[in-house]
Amino acid sequence: MGTNRILLVEDEEDIRSLIKSQLLVKGFEVSDVDNGEDALELIQSTKQPFDLYIVDWMLPGVTGIEICKFIRMYRTTKSTPILMVTALTRPENIVEGLDAGADDYLTKPFDINVLYARVKALLRRSERVGSKSENPNAKNIKKIGSFSIDTDTCKIKGPDGEVSFTLSEYKLLVALIDSEGKVLTRKQLIEIIQDGPVHVTARIVDTHIFGLRKKLGEDAKLIETIRGIGYRVCTDY
Repeated sequence: MGTNRILLVEDEEDIRSLIKSQLLVKGFEVSDVDNGEDALELIQSTKQPFDLYIVDWMLPGVTGIEICKFIRMYRTTKSTPILMVTALTRPENIVEGLDAGADDYLTKPFDINVLYARVKALLRRSERVGSKSENPNAKNIKKIGSFSIDTDTCKIKGPDGEVSFTLSEYKLLVALIDSEGKVLTRKQLIEIIQDGPVHVTARIVDTHIFGLRKKLGEDAKLIETIRGIGYRVCTDY
């Protein structure tokens, strides 16, 4: 596998220089721009796609939120991981960034080693998703801990045999596994299980997650709660 290519979009020169220099030392190929307009142009014009985007939220002109939404709508980049870096730290800011398409969120000021760890985790998850999509047998069987989910038959087997899940629990589990390592906000999870006239709320999502964890037993720890935001499945299990 070749060197991972990263596009860094950051308007603060000191921060941009620090991130770029550290990632270059780690062996990444890094392109950097200081505004959203140049970022969108580069995303569309590059012949070799990037493997990861690091995007600041508060940019002059086109914002980081708008860049995230574009990346998710643009056919060639819709699955590429995005790390959003920003000084906005309120839970509602983080939720907005994740809902816009960011896979992870890092608030300023940050430790450069933490940023590097996030970058590695996102690239690792992306590689796992890619390898699964290349395996014709992997698309039907999903795994979490000691549980396996057959998406053709909608059956879930644990260490002691088949386990019965409600439809909402099943939808949540599959969505979390498919987004392994990525935080799914309560809003996103509501959209996943919303079906028919019954209004699904954040409290209902939390109730389903509680039931899901109970049935997963010892593997319940693999579903992490991100306080005030949502849930995710651990990447290392």
